[in-house]
Amino acid sequence: MLPAFAFLPTDLAPLLTAQGFQADIFSLVLHSGPAAKFVLLVLSVFSVMSWAIMVERYRTLGRAERQDKVLLEQFRSRASLADLRDACESLPYSPLAHVYRAGFREVARSSHDAPYPDRGGGVAVAPSETGTASSRALERVMISASSEAQEGLERYLAFLASTASATPFIGLFGTVWGIMNAFRDIGLVGTTNLATVAPGISEALIATAAGLFAAIPAVLGYNYFNNRLRVIGNRLDNFIAESLNRFDRAS
Repeated sequence: MLPAFAFLPTDLAPLLTAQGFQADIFSLVLHSGPAAKFVLLVLSVFSVMSWAIMVERYRTLGRAERQDKVLLEQFRSRASLADLRDACESLPYSPLAHVYRAGFREVARSSHDAPYPDRGGGVAVAPSETGTASSRALERVMISASSEAQEGLERYLAFLASTASATPFIGLFGTVWGIMNAFRDIGLVGTTNLATVAPGISEALIATAAGLFAAIPAVLGYNYFNNRLRVIGNRLDNFIAESLNRFDRAS
């Protein structure tokens, strides 16, 4: 028996066929078993959260890079150390500003706590040794501030890595469950025709596709943000070296 749309114009028949197939897919999801629905729900949560994290990290890194650019322009224009400190106050999202503020505070503290010869008979500290110790302390403070800034930029990226590694296996669980249901239906009906195994196999394939749909964007986003963070890390290292030179010349 021919389908009802066989007598329609040829340009409408494919459209109705696609619409019918689409309705069957949604119907299959809605009428799937509890285990399949749970798998699809978990994968949907992973996917939505990973996309939200990627959008948020994209905006955060873009804002940090724009403010870093502003600070670098002022830093290389030979502005004074105090002027740079004031400029950093208006750049709260800049990793370079965070590092510079930490270094400036350490320089200010060291200038107030500078050692002097002990007049009570103790061992006096040589000026060269004092300068070396001060430079090392300043470098440690700036490196520590750099690590803090990078940790803030790396926030939530571990979830993308977990999504990329876990969701294919969650989808695989749904796949195995759907195949198990297909074999169970074969055993109950006692026949292997397509109508018996198609729902279980389709349910399994939907779970596989959902797992890949969640995993592929997550792994691409994780690699993309890691590359951008590597560039920011290199910029921080170079900035620390340049800042140490500026502080040494100013002391």
